[in-house]
Amino acid sequence: MDQQTKNEVFDQAKAWILEAGERIKSNIDAPRSIETKSNPNDLVTEMDQQTEQFFAEKIKSAYPDHYLLGEEGFGDELEDLGGTVWIVDPIDGTMNFVHQKRNFAISIGIYVDGIGEIGFIYNVMEGTLYTAKRGEGAWKNDAQLPQLSKERPLKQSILALNTTWLIPENPFIEHKGVEELVKTLRSTRSYGSAALELAFVAEGILDGYLTMTLMPWDYAAGSILVREVGGIVTRADKEDLDLLNKTTVLACRSNIHEEIINDYVQLKR
Repeated sequence: MDQQTKNEVFDQAKAWILEAGERIKSNIDAPRSIETKSNPNDLVTEMDQQTEQFFAEKIKSAYPDHYLLGEEGFGDELEDLGGTVWIVDPIDGTMNFVHQKRNFAISIGIYVDGIGEIGFIYNVMEGTLYTAKRGEGAWKNDAQLPQLSKERPLKQSILALNTTWLIPENPFIEHKGVEELVKTLRSTRSYGSAALELAFVAEGILDGYLTMTLMPWDYAAGSILVREVGGIVTRADKEDLDLLNKTTVLACRSNIHEEIINDYVQLKR
C-alpha cells in the first residue's frame, strides 16, 4: 500500500468508524435483542450485527478487492492474510455495552499481506479515538502518544489481567505463576474490553495486558497501536500472533515482556 492510498484508506475508515459510533450512541437506550454464542456470557446484540454489516457494505462498495475478517458473520472466509484485510470488531466489550452502556469500543485493524498498516480503536461513549499508521506513531484524538517507558520495573507496573487465570481449574495457564505475578505487580485491572485495554497500554496508563483467549478482531488494531509506541505484542509463549485463530496475547512495555513470560507464564497447552 503506497502512502497516498494508505492516507486515503485511513481517512475513509476514520469517517466510517465515527459514523458507526454515532449510530450506536443514538440507539444506546433502545431495547436490546440479546443472544449468546459460545457460552452464556458470550453475548451478541442486534447492534453488533448491524454495525458489522455497516462496515461490510462500506468496505465492499469502496474497495471491492479488499477483504473483511469479522466476528458476526458478514466477512469473508479467509485461509490467509494475502491482500488488504480489514479485521473488524463492531462492538468489543458487548457485555459492558449491554450492562453498563459504556466501556466498549469499535476496533478496526487494516492489514496488507499480514502486516498491520492502520489501526483504530474508538471508545464510543467517551468519544475517544485511538489511531495508528505503521511507522508514523499512534494518536489519541489529536494528541500523539509518547513512546512507552523502558525503565519502570515490573514491581511498579499495572497489568490488565482477568481473574479467571487465577482459578486452578482454568485450562490455559498454571495459576500459581499468575498468583506470583499478581503479588509482584503494583496492581491489576480488568476493563472487559480487550481493545480498550490494548489502547490503554499504548497510552501508557496500563503497563501491559495478558490474556489466554483472544480472537483476531479483539487485538488486530490494538497490536498496531502498542507497537507504534515501542511496546511488544506476542503470544504468551513469545511466538508471533496468529491473526486467523484464537490465541494468547501479551502486550506490554518492552522491558517487562521477557520477565513476565520467563518467570510467571507456564501455559498448560
